Amino acid sequence: MTDAVGPTTAALPSGAAEPYRWRWVALFVILAAEVMDLLDSLVTNIAAPAIRADIGGGESTIQWLGAAYTLAMAIGLITGGRLGDIFGRRRMFMIGAAGFTLGSLACGLAQEPWQLVAARVLQGLLGAVMLPQGLGIMKEIFSPKEQGAAFGMFGPVMGLSTVGGPILAGWLVDADLAGTGWRMIFLINIPLGLFAFIGGRVFLPARGQGPTVRLDLVGALLAALGAATVIYPLVQGREHDWPLWAFALLALGVAVFGLFGWYEARRKASGTDPLVEPSLFAKRGFSGGMALGLVFFTAMTGFWLTFSLYTQLGLHYSAFKSGLTGIPSSIGMVVAFIASQALQKYGRKVMHVGLVVMLAGVLGLMYTLHSQGLGVTPWQMVPALTVSGLGMGLVMAPFFGMVLASVEPHETGSASGTLTSVQQLGAALGSAILGTVFFERLKTADFASAEQVTLWAEVGLLVAVFAAIFLLPMHGRPEHEGAEEAGPEGALRAEGEHQPA
Repeated sequence: MTDAVGPTTAALPSGAAEPYRWRWVALFVILAAEVMDLLDSLVTNIAAPAIRADIGGGESTIQWLGAAYTLAMAIGLITGGRLGDIFGRRRMFMIGAAGFTLGSLACGLAQEPWQLVAARVLQGLLGAVMLPQGLGIMKEIFSPKEQGAAFGMFGPVMGLSTVGGPILAGWLVDADLAGTGWRMIFLINIPLGLFAFIGGRVFLPARGQGPTVRLDLVGALLAALGAATVIYPLVQGREHDWPLWAFALLALGVAVFGLFGWYEARRKASGTDPLVEPSLFAKRGFSGGMALGLVFFTAMTGFWLTFSLYTQLGLHYSAFKSGLTGIPSSIGMVVAFIASQALQKYGRKVMHVGLVVMLAGVLGLMYTLHSQGLGVTPWQMVPALTVSGLGMGLVMAPFFGMVLASVEPHETGSASGTLTSVQQLGAALGSAILGTVFFERLKTADFASAEQVTLWAEVGLLVAVFAAIFLLPMHGRPEHEGAEEAGPEGALRAEGEHQPA
């Protein structure tokens, strides 16, 4: 079946010599979708106190606002790209854009905590359908010579979103436009989503149905069940004083992931397309990279969630002021991404240096918060946050290239998708684990003590990441090999997703 096309969206002829006429306009449509996701990844960090004050819910609600989105994204990304291969990338992009926009509207209209969390799940799942299609379309419509410039556009756009996102989120909450309050952080997606949907219909190329590939629905369900049974007890167990069922669910989650690995290996042995290439897990560099990524993105997301809560609930900053406070880290990260291009020859040493720098920034922040107490100002936190942001950038920039260097060319697609899902799963774990540490400490201490304990947990996670880097190859894959697979779904998206936006 072929998508219906208008006069400006003729399907790309196979092997056509002429480049696609509307390719640069199509790029901006794809970028609009990326910005939508980037702004929604962690907007609830800034808005969480206002949301809870308005519609109620327990402390776990704050954790679920972020974890529900990233967990759904992690689950959906496993199959999102393959849906585009089967049914057509433009069609799935439009379905994803429409669903994401409706999910945003549902978030803005939610009256109960469970309604908002459910809408966040819808956003994550449909975002996972929408985002992978952009990469595939870009690889189709741009020549190899133009792909560098096209993918290079993600850097400035993501950098601008990273710096401006926290300010926009905080301003929208405090401005209370037309009495919408926190709801506007979701409602602002509606014009962006309409632009992505209409722009996709008019400017993205349509193509015929792809090769016959069967979806691994059983594998997808096992992966989803495993992730959910790990995240749920980590978030909800604390509110119920850690009952036996919480630990039973955690054990079940581990067992389900083991079953998932066995099923994928069996599917591969039978000659059927697996969801994830089992051969990847036999490679030390890839397995180590998955563990490293899971812990690192857990640390990053948990850091920004608890820091935002501390500045608003502990230091009584407004949402806007809290958003502004994180800007030095965003700027430091962008600077590190730019500088990392000149440091590629040093391989994984750059990541080790980045971890040391990030640890110095976190320890510096601990000292600043302890010495200044509740009177600490955003200006006093600038040095520590800038240093931590530089370290984050130096770790993230080479991450995907380093891990992909250990896989074979035919495994790159599966490896990239798996890594991106692990990145999102780490974000969900960050909200669950460090959020739980923060709120558990609040039972018996004040906000300052809760943040200090959480930062010590952050230090422990970063030390584990430092050790895991030794599992990676010494040098990453050259930029022209496999870079586009990770592309904005990898390091570039990660640049902004773990900021207090």
